[in-house]
Amino acid sequence: RAQAQPRKARDGRPWGEDSRGDTLASMKRIRRTEANRTLFDPRVSPAFSVKPGESFVIETEDALSGRLRDESTLPIPENLFSPGTTPPLSNPMGGPIYLEGAGKGDLVAVNIERIEVDAQGVTAIFPGAGPLCDSIRWQALSRPFTKIIRHLPGPSGTTRDGTAILREGVSWPLAPFIGCMGVCPEVEIETSSMGQGPWGGNLDVRAFREGSRVFLNAYHPGGLFYAGDVHAGQGDTEFTGTADETRAELQLSLEIVKNRRCAFVRIERPDVLISVAAARPLEDAVRSAIVDLMDWIVSDYGIDPREAYMHASVNPDFRVRIYQMAPLGRLRYTAGAEIPKRHVAKKS
Repeated sequence: RAQAQPRKARDGRPWGEDSRGDTLASMKRIRRTEANRTLFDPRVSPAFSVKPGESFVIETEDALSGRLRDESTLPIPENLFSPGTTPPLSNPMGGPIYLEGAGKGDLVAVNIERIEVDAQGVTAIFPGAGPLCDSIRWQALSRPFTKIIRHLPGPSGTTRDGTAILREGVSWPLAPFIGCMGVCPEVEIETSSMGQGPWGGNLDVRAFREGSRVFLNAYHPGGLFYAGDVHAGQGDTEFTGTADETRAELQLSLEIVKNRRCAFVRIERPDVLISVAAARPLEDAVRSAIVDLMDWIVSDYGIDPREAYMHASVNPDFRVRIYQMAPLGRLRYTAGAEIPKRHVAKKS
């Protein structure tokens, strides 16, 4: 489409270039038709290998494999990808991607450089699923329902900073993030719908967004990284079990932190540190996330253990986020504890 001026990204760079000026066309890419993996499986041949810091692109399908693209198509077994499969084969991913130099005992650091979502997303009510599926008061919530959410471009000319339209008069800013990403676990072959662990998985953490650096424990040569299940937006807890599920294009790069481990998954943003945990009951996830955040700031930032302990009770900037709390199969609840970096500046 002809344009008077080239589009600009939010940081002012010409659209189609990454932070080093590399063009998107020259990057290694997994096409949407190839981003159909539903297992974190180390036996699969890598799609390609990348050097540390090398940007690449994954074109992702939505969590429902693109099968609900209009509101007349209902989320019933005949319209879904794997009816009768336990656990369901959903959340298709692109991968695996081999990170040169990464190995067991290292951390893979995922730099989320760009997330551009499709012009629409979908959310659904699945019959017999969800926390209110058998409620007498809310009987309408036991019947299948599909809702398409429109995505409008924002000031950048893209959906990186656009608007979600639920219906006329009801909208909010798009807040895209990656719902499912990780490396292959050491022994198990986990699904992208139910798999969770220190290696990543289906965690639905809203902080897996542009500008974040996500740390995952590696267990295999090359790490073997996968990503998919992008959400254009999600509320705390993802209560129904389905967010604004959407197709997307991801630009990512991977780095290695040699000979380091985390209790679970950690996230570093320009302004905050976040420790993630997944468990049932929810309070176990919250406790684990807080304790790991304490360990992080004590070990890496030199904070006194007593001061780290007090932050969780006295600092109004300390936060606990409940990312995912929908009762779906064996999926555990996901929580994150976060603190602004300004409170834990490294001591010289």
